Amino acid sequence: MVSSADILNAGILIVDDQEANVRLLQGMLRIAGYTCVESTTDPYRVCELHRKRRFALILLDLQMPGMDGFQVMDGLREIEQDGYLPVLVITAQPGHKLRALEAGAKDFVGKPFDMAELRARVRNILEVRLLHLETQNYSKMLEETIRELERSREVVRLKTLAEQEMRERELALAQETQESLLPRCLPKFENFSIYAYNSPTRYVGGDFYDFLQLSSGEWIGVLADVSGKGISAALLSSMVLGALSMEFRSGTEPHEVLSRVNRLLCERSLPSQFVTLFLFLLGPHGTGQFISAGHNPTYLFRSGTGKIERLFSDANFLGMFDSAVYPSRAFRLDKGDILVVYSDGLTDAQNPREEMFGKERVLEIIRQEAPSGSQAVERKFLKAIEEFTQGMPQTDDITFVLVEKCQ
Repeated sequence: MVSSADILNAGILIVDDQEANVRLLQGMLRIAGYTCVESTTDPYRVCELHRKRRFALILLDLQMPGMDGFQVMDGLREIEQDGYLPVLVITAQPGHKLRALEAGAKDFVGKPFDMAELRARVRNILEVRLLHLETQNYSKMLEETIRELERSREVVRLKTLAEQEMRERELALAQETQESLLPRCLPKFENFSIYAYNSPTRYVGGDFYDFLQLSSGEWIGVLADVSGKGISAALLSSMVLGALSMEFRSGTEPHEVLSRVNRLLCERSLPSQFVTLFLFLLGPHGTGQFISAGHNPTYLFRSGTGKIERLFSDANFLGMFDSAVYPSRAFRLDKGDILVVYSDGLTDAQNPREEMFGKERVLEIIRQEAPSGSQAVERKFLKAIEEFTQGMPQTDDITFVLVEKCQ
């Protein structure tokens, strides 16, 4: 966008063979706040000056001896290859106005000068001119970006063995980074049993889970899925996990934690990167709250009724909109209840026939095994995934977390 300061600091050239007119125009422009105003009474110097200064606006008198304003515009047209002439013509002849516009001038002002009219026309032309220059610069940047992409594609096409080895080292580093994000051992919280599983893909996705004990006696659990693959996804996962840990250790409420992390991602991550996340807070007696940020539904098995509830909310992904809000919702775990949190890599897992594991298989396992406890659910999940995929490499991480209220 063009600011008022940009407009007032733009270069302006006044061209008039009458010194009195030049002084009058300079005074009017300086009173209006313009800081870079030059002038000449010699029309033969205009093109030379414009080549050196590239003025944003030229106030050009049409009637001058030796070389009139139309001839000056012919010379300026050779300099401005895109055909855009930043010219405001000055004329006392009404019949010259249409001819000047046809010759390329952007506007005109009549003699004698009206200060209000002059200010308005000068400001309008300068704003359009500066926007035009911004568009040109953006187009050049876009062209350079396209050329860089084309060069990148050529590099990819001509990959050497050394480049492939570098890629393998990057994948190894990404795997190490992702593994470092997962807890070395699962925590033990009063009245709860926790089971968790993560199977990263060959290309390393961005799934992670973590748990944190709070000074209040409550504890936090989170399962997140970062978009993308490789080292970029692993590094973004690391940044999100670090930000979550720092905020929660400082005593920030869950909804504000996610709002802050969302703003951080909007500022620091690439436009194509985002994070889905399911976060929950539980106290020793099973009361708590949860927030689902664009994540797939989480299931809650009720041991008292055998029913399965869906926990979800309509909050946006993290990293998409800096003004997004993340309200929490209350929930409760009673004795025998099991919370099942998973990434879409579980339901999207494929077998050799390209069939997906799907939500119905997940729900059926919960219905059959949850009455026997969370460990039975974990064992059945692992067995079912192995039998279904038949060793076929997957394109997304498979991750799940099970939380059972034991007392």
